[in-house]
Formats: sequence, structure tokens, C-alpha cells
Amino acid sequence: MVRANIVVSGRVQGVFYRAHTQREAALLGLAGWVKNLNNGRVEILVEGDREKVDGLIAAVKEGPPMSHVEAVDVSWLEYQGEFEEFEITG
Repeated sequence: MVRANIVVSGRVQGVFYRAHTQREAALLGLAGWVKNLNNGRVEILVEGDREKVDGLIAAVKEGPPMSHVEAVDVSWLEYQGEFEEFEITG
């Protein structure tokens, strides 16, 4: 099990990016959250099986149809198991 902090840059606000991320995470059975940042980027904190987290990273690199992802920065952290579901928090 792993934990990852992901920051996504590009046209990722106002294009259903958080909803897309939440849906993909739920399909993969992952837990954590996604939120908009004040600087126009989106931050994701996710926990789960490494292969499934890698699947979410691939999905957020694509994004929903109206988005344009320019960069995805991933930081791997120690798994903590603190989440029960995946939520949109901000």
C-alpha cells in the first residue's frame, strides 16, 4: 500500500477535473481527496494499492475532455490508512 501527493498543472479548474478524478479513484477503490489550489492547480492525496495509484496517475494525466494537463508532479509518501473514501474537499 502506498500514499501519493499529486499536483496537476494546466487547464484543470472549471473543467470537471475534480469530479473526473473522484470518479476514477472510486472505480479503482482508492481513498483520499482532491481539491483546487489558489494558484490554478489541483492537488490530490491518494492512498491504496501501488498498481491502482499508478492507474489513477495515468487517468489524471489524461483528465476530462475539456482539460489540458501540462504537468503532473508526484511525491511518494508513507502509507497511513487515514481515509475511508475519496472526496472532493475544495
